[in-house]
Amino acid sequence: MTVLILALLVVNIVLTSVMLVSIVGTNKKTAQLVDNITTAMNLELTVPGDEETTNVALTDTEVYNIADSMTIPLKSEAGAKQDYIMFDVSLSINKKHKDYKTYGSSDTLASYENLIKDAITATVSAHTEDECREDMEGLKEEILKSVQDLFQSDFIYKVAISGVKFG
Repeated sequence: MTVLILALLVVNIVLTSVMLVSIVGTNKKTAQLVDNITTAMNLELTVPGDEETTNVALTDTEVYNIADSMTIPLKSEAGAKQDYIMFDVSLSINKKHKDYKTYGSSDTLASYENLIKDAITATVSAHTEDECREDMEGLKEEILKSVQDLFQSDFIYKVAISGVKFG
């Protein structure tokens, strides 16, 4: 009887070690797959060129405020009442950028203010009220891209919107 118990004990230890080896191997593969997925997700969450934005020191930043609040008609369906958005806009400018001397001074930007407002209006008016409410950060990014396209430069690196009202 003792020999039978000893034989079953040895078989149990061998099967447990085989099971342990197979589970550890599978666990390593699962951990590697999770690491790959999180790496891919992190790549999608970063915005190309965003590294530059965070490197601009506050002392190297000049803020240009658009003089008046902007009231922009939003996209609406046919027959629906016209919706509007009203907000104030500020542009953050990198004073150390090579194009700052060309466009960056407040007087120079003031002369381009109507063009800037037109670019902002064209961008915002393509959206509905619901789109604006749901994705204000995305709207800021689109405005930033349209203003950067206007100047064909990225010396303006951030757009701030405040006092948002819908009507």
